[in-house]
Amino acid sequence: MREFWIRVVSLIMVVGILVGYNSVLDAREKNEEIAKLKAQVTETQSAESNDSNYKDGTYQGEAEGFGGTVAVEVKVEKGKITAIEIVSAQKEDGAYLSMAKDIIPKIIESQSTDVDTISGATFSSTGIKNASQEALEKAVK
Repeated sequence: MREFWIRVVSLIMVVGILVGYNSVLDAREKNEEIAKLKAQVTETQSAESNDSNYKDGTYQGEAEGFGGTVAVEVKVEKGKITAIEIVSAQKEDGAYLSMAKDIIPKIIESQSTDVDTISGATFSSTGIKNASQEALEKAVK
């Protein structure tokens, strides 16, 4: 009788191990499928962002910053934002403006003004961002 119970317990353990192993395989398969879908979404978003909506040229825009009006010049080449220059910011505080300039590479990298402002120079960086947006609205195809 004892041998019978040992075999029953062994059989239950084997079945439990197989069920657990199958659930691990199912979870791994789901994770792989999720990773594939994420890759497809990223690829699609990347392809969409590469389709430019901007006409080549140099465009000006203005917006209010911390100390007054900030004017920028946005250069578009081959449908991409290639440069943003601050043309004037006469009443801006120099310290805030120098910190706010860190937003320019973010805009160029993302090819959009939909970026976070610079902490510590929120109003000045918002001025650059909004002036760039105004310029880019002129560049829309």
